[in-house]
Amino acid sequence: MITVMLVGFAAGIPVAVAIGLAAILGIEGWTRFPMIVAAQQIFVALDKFPLAAIPFFILAGNLMDVGGISRRLVEFAKSMVGGVQGGLPATCVITCMIFAAISGSSVATTFAIGTIMIPALVKHGYPVGFAAALQATAAELGVIIPPSIPMILYGVTTQVSIPELFIAGFVPGALVAGALIATVLVWCRIKGWGKQDGDGRLPFLAALRQAGFALLMPVVVLGGIYGGVTTPTEASVIAVFYAILVGMFLHRELSWRDLYPIFRKSVISSAVIMFIIACAALFSYLLNRQGVPDAAAAWLVETFDGAGSFLFGANIFLFVVGMFVETSASIIVLAPILADAAQRFGIDGVHFGTIMVVNLALGMITPPFGVNLFAAAQVAGCGIETMMRYLFVFIAVIIACLMLITYVPALTLVLPHLIFR
Repeated sequence: MITVMLVGFAAGIPVAVAIGLAAILGIEGWTRFPMIVAAQQIFVALDKFPLAAIPFFILAGNLMDVGGISRRLVEFAKSMVGGVQGGLPATCVITCMIFAAISGSSVATTFAIGTIMIPALVKHGYPVGFAAALQATAAELGVIIPPSIPMILYGVTTQVSIPELFIAGFVPGALVAGALIATVLVWCRIKGWGKQDGDGRLPFLAALRQAGFALLMPVVVLGGIYGGVTTPTEASVIAVFYAILVGMFLHRELSWRDLYPIFRKSVISSAVIMFIIACAALFSYLLNRQGVPDAAAAWLVETFDGAGSFLFGANIFLFVVGMFVETSASIIVLAPILADAAQRFGIDGVHFGTIMVVNLALGMITPPFGVNLFAAAQVAGCGIETMMRYLFVFIAVIIACLMLITYVPALTLVLPHLIFR
């Protein structure tokens, strides 16, 4: 099964199709299950209430983009840091961080913020490759800062508390954002970029007033989750209605004619993710029936002599996997195996889930299949090779942050312990 899946990836077959084909061949060739098991397990995989949050958060992100919320968030962030040299790249990072606290998707963040920030950066004299590489990297905050679609998938797959995973992502997300901001500020000083970044920015109070409703959205969504008023799925529905209310009746940039293409785009994006989830869940089911997770976990425990070496090996493995396999599929297939091994080493499930999500987020900005790279390249109108000389620096920064998150558990667990335990 694994061989068929890998051959499918190498042949350029779509991820979901390669995984589903491997699972179907596994049922037909190496089990006595009737083929109806495939349909049954696909239904069981998708029949989970928390998964309903995924299409709603995707829809909320698309509504925010068209409804003027994204642009107002950019103006607000620019009013805070746009006056310093390198303030415009810092604005990109801060805006992605705020947008991530609503959309939960890095690709949505790339398109929503990139369509505004990449042309602005190029207009102020930044190389187009630098602008696209920064946008692709900063957008990965969309899967680290809650609400996060990969965290929902990890929680559903491993039975770890999704609200705890959400709250655990705040400090790692802030760490990554802070490291990126520091990097671009120093880089701009060295290169002499961004001396006119303050041109055209609004006064802080004017930008705050303009972005007030947009900034209130994360408070409404996340406040409901952590206040115990709503589940993550219910909060995602609230995010959709809030985005419609603000975009249509307050900002008045969203019209009834805009709704059909927004809904159509959101349905297509959601269907792609759900198809991957369904096929990967069937694949994972067959692995579980064959005892692969237990055998792999036992092998990992015997191979590594402690939690530290296991985490190092797991990070290298996940980094390589993330370069070739889509994040959702990686989590559903690998999370049960690696989480079981981590538990045997005494590693907290929330901590390991955060490590896994941050690591796989790297895969979104690493060739050959980094989805953020393709999205940013499409927005910027440049090739991925144009981004590479700048991208390596950002990858190194993320890896350094990942090592801190891995070996300093307090960064991840301090907030969950304060709130939930």
